[in-house]
Order: sequence, then structure tokens, then C-alpha cells
Amino acid sequence: MIKRLYEWTMSLAARPRAEIWLAIVAFVESSFFLIPADVLFVPMALARPRRAYRLALIATVFSTLGGIAGYALGYYAFDILAKPVLAFYGKLGAFDALQACVQGDQQLLLILLTTSGLAHLPPIKVVTILAGAVHIGLVFFVLSCIIARGARFFALAFLLRRYGEAIRHFIERRLKVIAVVAAAGLILLYFGLKLAAGSGQLLSC
Repeated sequence: MIKRLYEWTMSLAARPRAEIWLAIVAFVESSFFLIPADVLFVPMALARPRRAYRLALIATVFSTLGGIAGYALGYYAFDILAKPVLAFYGKLGAFDALQACVQGDQQLLLILLTTSGLAHLPPIKVVTILAGAVHIGLVFFVLSCIIARGARFFALAFLLRRYGEAIRHFIERRLKVIAVVAAAGLILLYFGLKLAAGSGQLLSC
């Protein structure tokens, strides 16, 4: 099912209304959809490199709006809607573990929002729903989404516009690894600073 969904998402890049589909996929990815918007964004930017930054802006705006929708699911309808969505994707355990970590630790949640937006670590839909469930400040949430998602999409746009098809393998393979390592490093740095500040424990969960 996942493979078919992935292939269907990729096929949208060739459609006449591909930009509308990019907006839709970017929106739903941040709240309940399984396939990342990059799957659609990369082939579209390769096909029309002059529109790469326009596509990055579309993806950033609608990914942020989707994040707000995920936030609303967590804030207003966690048990009715958000919890079944997480359970369907097998992410409920990850959600519960993260919730235990960030309870009363909103700085950590902001870091998770940043790393999720940049490297999908953890999945963006999990973090946006979690942000609403623990009632993090909406302004900080939105700013974090804009910065993290914008950094990812505009970096991809720059690479694709500058290097074209030659950079595609790097983006699909190595860039993801680099982003994940950087995100993990940021999280570990946070816990290290917390320990150095005298909390007495490396992890808060």
C-alpha cells in the first residue's frame, strides 16, 4: 500500500495542476499523510528549475498551514481524530514516548519541531499533533514550522536549481542522512547542555 501511495504521489508531478497537488500534499503531510512532500517537490523542481523557489514557497506555506491543522487536531480533537490517525500509521507508540519527554519541557518540543521540519526526525505529523496536545504557544509553533520547513524546501530548491539532475541522487540518499545526523546532533546537544546546567540527568524521560 505504501509503495502504491508513493508511486501515485510521484505521478502527480506530471499533471497539469501539479502545483495545486504540491500544495495539497504539503498540507496533508504535516497533519496526517504518510508520504513527504519532497517526493512531489523534487521532480517538479527538476522539470522546471526556474520555478524551484516558487515551488519551495508553495510547499513551505502549505506545509505550515498543514502543521496548524495538525496542531488543531492535537489541541481540540486528540481522542476523536488525532489518536486514530496515529494508530493507523503505527505512530501512537512514538507519540506517547515523545509526550512523556516533552511534558513541561517546551524548549525540547521546539527543537523537535525544528528537527522534524528539517529531517522528518521524528515524523512531522507526530510533532504537530503533539504540539497541540501539550498546548505549546501557537505563535512559537508557527514560527518554528516556517523556519524549519522553509529551510528544507528552499535548500532543496537551491540545490536542484544549481545542479539539476546531477544532484538528485545526493538529495535522495546522502542529504537525508546528513539532515538526520544534524537533527540528532541538535537533540543530543540540547540534552548535553541540560546535563551541564545541573539537571542531574541526561534525559528527562
